[in-house]
Amino acid sequence: MTSSERDAFLMESFPADFQWATSSESFKVEGGWSEGGKGETIWDRFGHEGLASVNQTADLACDSFHKVDYDVYLLRGLHVNNYQFSISWARIFPSGHRGSQSEKGAVYYDKLINALIESGIQPVVTLYHWDLPQALQDYGGWTNTSIVEAFKDYADFCFSRFGDRVKTWNTFSSPWVVSHAGYGTGKHPPGVKDYVVTHNLLKSHAEAWHVYNDKYRMKQGGKVGIALNSDWAEPMDPSRPEDIAAADRYLQFMLGWFAHPIFVDGDYPATLKTQVEEKRRECPHSEPARLPVFTSEERKRIHGTADFLGLNHYTSRLVNKSDGGCTPGIQGVGDLQAHVDPSWSSTASDWIYSAPWGLRRLLNYISAEYLNVTKVPIHITGNGMPTEHSGDTFNDTSRIEYMRSYINEWLNVFVLSTAIHLDGVNVQQFTVQSLMDGFEGPQGYSKRFGLHHVNFDLTEILLMHTMIFAMHLVLNPQSINAFCHALLTLPPQVLFMIWFSKLNVIAWNYAL
Repeated sequence: MTSSERDAFLMESFPADFQWATSSESFKVEGGWSEGGKGETIWDRFGHEGLASVNQTADLACDSFHKVDYDVYLLRGLHVNNYQFSISWARIFPSGHRGSQSEKGAVYYDKLINALIESGIQPVVTLYHWDLPQALQDYGGWTNTSIVEAFKDYADFCFSRFGDRVKTWNTFSSPWVVSHAGYGTGKHPPGVKDYVVTHNLLKSHAEAWHVYNDKYRMKQGGKVGIALNSDWAEPMDPSRPEDIAAADRYLQFMLGWFAHPIFVDGDYPATLKTQVEEKRRECPHSEPARLPVFTSEERKRIHGTADFLGLNHYTSRLVNKSDGGCTPGIQGVGDLQAHVDPSWSSTASDWIYSAPWGLRRLLNYISAEYLNVTKVPIHITGNGMPTEHSGDTFNDTSRIEYMRSYINEWLNVFVLSTAIHLDGVNVQQFTVQSLMDGFEGPQGYSKRFGLHHVNFDLTEILLMHTMIFAMHLVLNPQSINAFCHALLTLPPQVLFMIWFSKLNVIAWNYAL
């Protein structure tokens, strides 16, 4: 297959029951960092210590804590089926424990969930997206085994309080980032280095799933899964067995670390265990990685604890074999090097490069590696790219092309031009990151993922051209290819007129 054949946009319809979504994360958009009884989080501490770009904080962000109605107004303009957002653990339990419960925090999420449902938008809730209560971190956070019971209790409260209206739950979003960046490299808060975190994250996920399964599933009828992040890893030289093995190690260290215990057998993948043990023998004084052991009871408790597999995917890598020495991290411990092809389009992020064909290969890999026995669906829980905070505010055609290409690869998974299922991968939801710009951790507000541009000096939200694309995709999926090509050829002043007239009319009509 040639690259042009591979990348051709399929002129096919999306399944009638397919779910389109966009997303946000609590610490990135809510603001109100100390209001309503909310406790401090590790990201609050991170920002207040001046560790984010130009000393920025998430204290106000998009002010979503005070703007539920406006956020939902923006969502109605997009015509999405679902809105995926995360709950701030510290806004519900300021200390991380039930005894500190804030009713005002729970009421905020009640209001958001009710407003979504009244607008015909289904809430998809993530219990944990990186913003741990600082009070729990003071006792070791995810390195302390007591956090498993604390998370279980927090999940129990959320299921009990919101589960009559919320039918889709992610326990965690991108837990690999928590383990790797938060406790592995220390680049994210809490900024410490420890490799036992994944063990406790997996046990916490399993306990939350069992709470729902045992207490709430029969009455509420919802589903609980986990949103795992993964790049696609392509062998640098597909003819070299060592590069093929290195690419597989990359996937096992990033995706398999979590997916294999949950979806295969309750334990870490053999490749991961073997590689870590080899490194411990090579590096007895530095211990670049540590992999705890699950008991047989823990393996049984973890295995099968997901009703769907959520996937956050943004980019791919070319991988080759390399001696990693005693360096911590996926490349050092995995004895590999990861590269990007110079031909791949870059973005404002130093790690996101557009390689859309990687999504299709990753979906097929997931289906074969993890879902060949446990036939649960895949939800694409995050896909998108950032632009710079400066420059052309509205004319974000690079994001349109990125989205168009990645959505096309998902469509390729489903159908041929003859409408026959090609790969047999069951993807039920596609989530675009994100509804609006937000606080992007160490990058502060310098990287923009939003379908809506936010002027953080004025907390003013403006529509992006990508929103036109997203709305048209949902409303007119059969004609999206022609629409994309037409949109990309229009001059900025014409695009602005389309934005100003069409979107504002539609948004106004839906606001009435």
